Amino acid sequence: MRSPLLADAPAIREPQHAPVAHVVRGGVIEGVHYGSVVVLGSGGGVRLDIGDTEAACYPRSALKPVQAVAMLRAGLPLDGALLALAMGSHSAEQHHIAGTRLILELAGLTEDDLRNVPDLPYAPSVRDAWVREGRGPSRLAQNCSGKHAAMLYLCKLSGWPLETYLDPDHPLQKMIAEVVEELTGQHIANVTVDGCGSPLYSVSLHGLARAVARIATAAPDTAEYRVANALRVHPEMASGAGRDTAELMRAVPGLLAKDGFEGVQVAALPDGRAIAVKIADGADRARIAVTAAALACAGVEHRLLAGFAGEPVTGGGRTVGSVRPVAALNPPGTPANR
Repeated sequence: MRSPLLADAPAIREPQHAPVAHVVRGGVIEGVHYGSVVVLGSGGGVRLDIGDTEAACYPRSALKPVQAVAMLRAGLPLDGALLALAMGSHSAEQHHIAGTRLILELAGLTEDDLRNVPDLPYAPSVRDAWVREGRGPSRLAQNCSGKHAAMLYLCKLSGWPLETYLDPDHPLQKMIAEVVEELTGQHIANVTVDGCGSPLYSVSLHGLARAVARIATAAPDTAEYRVANALRVHPEMASGAGRDTAELMRAVPGLLAKDGFEGVQVAALPDGRAIAVKIADGADRARIAVTAAALACAGVEHRLLAGFAGEPVTGGGRTVGSVRPVAALNPPGTPANR
């Protein structure tokens, strides 16, 4: 039965994305990245809306904080670094592998119980070292292994089947889907399979921003607060050394942020200001620059975002341009328009 307290599921359609970033070389716009951006104020109102933020989209790993909230509510006994890992898209550094193994040990399980797809480490430097050592794809090395270990741990504690924990009809996944709808405030539009093998729920970008805002503003005695605190205190555990989302959380006090494949990013502040970004072509080079600009539109000080303005465009070994957010993301008074 559909809850009358939730908005209808977002429409499944071709999103009407708009330009969000320009690739500028030598003063000429060489390329354009399209996408959608929503910025929410502290009261939940929309401060900025670019593109199509109400169409159905897949949050990918940006949904992991919501999944973590659901698991904590159901009794997952993780906090701190291990909780951050449970919502991470990690680089397979030594502490990520050790943390995942520890979660499995707490559950009395092993790597063989994981059902995520074997893969090489996500971070290029870690992957190169892994290959040099003669190691192949591994379920532990795959960037979602912490989440899968946490899912198995909760299933073991709850007496739920382990072999089918990724089935959308499994008690774990049905419970997660309910929390996704609760926190986004809308019904799920579609369910498919994420890259790691877990169910993936389609919501709107606006709904995704609402969800992360609710997590960021939650009271201390809630699962949402535990998730926000774990991300804020242990950002590298949810990503990796030098990764842009971890660096962004270190740079902006109180910020919680999570990225996802295909150019998705969410971020929120303790007062409820929140942003959600989707880059249409999935380009990472546009994602972080647009994210920083959206946070500036939300009122984050420009000096805190200086290191995230966009990667340079090079020619002949020197910088000849940059990836720049469009004017709508650079309101009067920002450094780009002075």
